[in-house]
Amino acid sequence: MNQRAVFTVFVLLTFGLAGAAFAQNTLTPMEELGKNLFFDTNLSTPPGQSCAACHDPATGFTGPDSTINAEGAAYPGAVFTRVGNRKPPTAAYGGDSPVLYYDETEGLWIGGMFWDGRATGWTLGDPLSEQAQGPFLNPLEQNIVSAKQVCLKVMNSEYAELFEEVWGPGSLDCVKGTASTYERIARSIAAYERSSEVNPFSSKYDYYLKGEATLTAQEAWGLELFEGKGMCSACHLSEPGPANEPPLFTDFTYDNLGIPKNPLNPFYTMSRRWNPDGMEWIDYGLGGFLKAAYSLPEDYEPELGKHKVPTLRNVDKRPYPEFVKAYGHNGYFKSLEEIVHFYNTRDIEPWPAPEVPDTVNTDEMGSLGLTAEEEAAIVAFMKTLTDGYEP
Repeated sequence: MNQRAVFTVFVLLTFGLAGAAFAQNTLTPMEELGKNLFFDTNLSTPPGQSCAACHDPATGFTGPDSTINAEGAAYPGAVFTRVGNRKPPTAAYGGDSPVLYYDETEGLWIGGMFWDGRATGWTLGDPLSEQAQGPFLNPLEQNIVSAKQVCLKVMNSEYAELFEEVWGPGSLDCVKGTASTYERIARSIAAYERSSEVNPFSSKYDYYLKGEATLTAQEAWGLELFEGKGMCSACHLSEPGPANEPPLFTDFTYDNLGIPKNPLNPFYTMSRRWNPDGMEWIDYGLGGFLKAAYSLPEDYEPELGKHKVPTLRNVDKRPYPEFVKAYGHNGYFKSLEEIVHFYNTRDIEPWPAPEVPDTVNTDEMGSLGLTAEEEAAIVAFMKTLTDGYEP
């Protein structure tokens, strides 16, 4: 069995287990349609790769392969010799990200989707839907040649009838209405990604906020440090919202943490067709996107090397204890312990140089003065953010 086949079987098995775990959730017809699209392995060229290939429920809707995570962390596409350039972000808890905008008061870009914000929401009014349109047509991901081909695959699927039930007769038009149909496909996926199945808010911390669970002494200390000395909550908001809505553990902004290059990233050795810079490639994140979008230097230069602040929900969710998860936009870190230690000691220990040094955040991290015990307490708290807790 070749490597792609093994990977596909893994995803299918994981989906089966995840489906059983999610059986208690009731989806709307729109969400059910989106789920069908999300897990459809025929929506790639060649067939075999679904959205779940990089965003699996068993790992908090991020990368499901421990070996890949332990190395370069960037995932292969439907054409297995091609890989993306970053670690897959989670597909969960992102539905509230606003349309990308610049906050003049804070001096920050906020919103959008993808690590670099390029799914802005400027076209569809919804960054999550725009993000869903991207991977299908990306030659390094699902590699479908056109939106029309995506529509035709959906038209020939087992859930085509459900599509027209949800969107109305004639809504699955792959000839004259390709653009509208492709938008409906994306909005359906976004509906699933906003569903209670993907965002159940069922962690120990959620029950703690409702008064239905008690944190251990170490977890409670970790929360105190998270919101205090560690300054984690400056970006990973941990308190309920004004209407008592559960915290999302992100403020949807962008930051340069000073993460080094991941030398194992397979994108560096990709064909010059896909990576003309080879080993010299630098991931400029939000700044790179803004530059490509024809922003002025005074707009994009301060954003070079900044990547979107991810939610910490399910940051430790894994299918078994030994499973390796990767952290940071490029997967440089291989454990929560390692990345917390980096936040704490980046500027006082001999870490490798930042990939983009000029815009590194030196105000909220780098020399926090945390002890080893305090680092461990913060990690213990973050582990309470895993969904599926039973009080």
